[in-house]
Amino acid sequence: MTVVPDDQLMTLICDTCGASLTATACVLPDAEVVWTLVSEHGWSGSPFATGPHRCPHCSLLPPARSGHSSGGGHGPGGVLGIDHLDDATVVTATGDIDLDTGDALRAALREAADASGPVVVDLSRVHVIDSTGLGLLVRAHLDARERGATLCLAAPSRFIRTVLHTMRLDGVFPTYDSRDDALARMPRPLSAPSVNGTRS
Repeated sequence: MTVVPDDQLMTLICDTCGASLTATACVLPDAEVVWTLVSEHGWSGSPFATGPHRCPHCSLLPPARSGHSSGGGHGPGGVLGIDHLDDATVVTATGDIDLDTGDALRAALREAADASGPVVVDLSRVHVIDSTGLGLLVRAHLDARERGATLCLAAPSRFIRTVLHTMRLDGVFPTYDSRDDALARMPRPLSAPSVNGTRS
C-alpha cells in the first residue's frame, strides 16, 4: 500500500479495513514521509508512504497473524534483554519496533528509567521502526533528560538512520556504531561532591 499524495494533501489507506483519511501532512514537505499525518490522526504504521498503515480502530485490534506465540513474527516480545552495566542500563531490542511490540519496549524503557543513570538502546537486531517505536524513543529521551540522564542509540540499521534523519530526529539522540562504543563514549553527568570533598 502506498499513501497517495495530491498537492498539499495526502490520503492514508488502512491495510486492514480499507478506510481512508485525506488531510494535510504538515511540517515535513517530502511526499514520501507521512509520520505527522499518521501520528496526528491516531493511525499506526510506517513513517513512510509505503505501508503498512492502520486506522485508529484497526490499530486497537490484535494483529491477524498465524500462530499464538507472543510477539508474532517480531522476535521474543521486541526486547531481548535489559542489562545493568556499571552506571548504565542497556535495553536490547529485537525484531520490528512497531505497534505490536511497543508494549514490551515501553516496559523495558520504564525499567531502565527506574534504574537511573544513562540508557543505551541497542538496535543492532532491529531492522524496522514505525511511528509507534519513534514515539517510544522520543518519550524515553524526554524522560531521561528530565532526570538529568542521557538516552542514546547503538548500532541502528541504515533504514533506522534514514528514518531518524527524515523525521529530523537524528540530532535528538546520541548515536553510536556499537553497544560497546556507546558505553565507552556516551555523555555522563558529573558526580556530585560528597561531604568530605571527594566525588562520589
